[in-house]
Amino acid sequence: MPSSNDNAPSGEHNEPAAALDRDEEAAEQTLLEQLGGFSGLIYSTVPVVVFVPVNSFAGLTAAIWAALGVAALILVWRLIRRSPVQPAISGFFGVGICAFIAYRMGEAKGFFLFGIYTSLVYAGVFLVSMLVRWPLVGVIWGVLNGHGSAWRSDQRVQRLYYLATTTWVLVFGARYLVQSQLYDTDRTGWLAFTRIAMGWPLTAIALGVTVWAVRRAGHLPTRTAAAA
Repeated sequence: MPSSNDNAPSGEHNEPAAALDRDEEAAEQTLLEQLGGFSGLIYSTVPVVVFVPVNSFAGLTAAIWAALGVAALILVWRLIRRSPVQPAISGFFGVGICAFIAYRMGEAKGFFLFGIYTSLVYAGVFLVSMLVRWPLVGVIWGVLNGHGSAWRSDQRVQRLYYLATTTWVLVFGARYLVQSQLYDTDRTGWLAFTRIAMGWPLTAIALGVTVWAVRRAGHLPTRTAAAA
């Protein structure tokens, strides 16, 4: 007669997989929260949308105060809604830095200079991480899911993290190349357009590739073990 424990291995086999899925979803949510969520990505474009037309109709000083005011309102709104405030605080200070640069330069295009060079720095950091064979997506994911650097022992997982890291290099590198060219040719209107068009849409694409890569990487060890 079959033992009552005959089905236990199947249940025990499914529990680690379910736990893995829960860990992945929690870590992915944490990653998205660091960016302020999808709404945070969209909110980040609002000060830019306000800055350019106000500058055209009312001048640079009014545009600076308008952008700062909108950033402050977004911060207050997120506080009221009890949304994660760290991205909103970072966004407010980012707008403040952009506004200060524009004020010091006395030119509207200065509002975009900080973002241009931030993209260059990020592209460089992600690129260097690959050159030293520690793709940054893998490092960040290892911290989020608590697995540390265990992923480096599997070449297939490494390739996935290289792919995701390359995506971020391309996103930040493209932003820098396009926007720096527009900056040098004094095309402030087009700077604002590309800041938005190459902002959250490209971030969403890169984040999608990252989520796909880490999901795939997270299941590889389980599938390998099952095959063994």
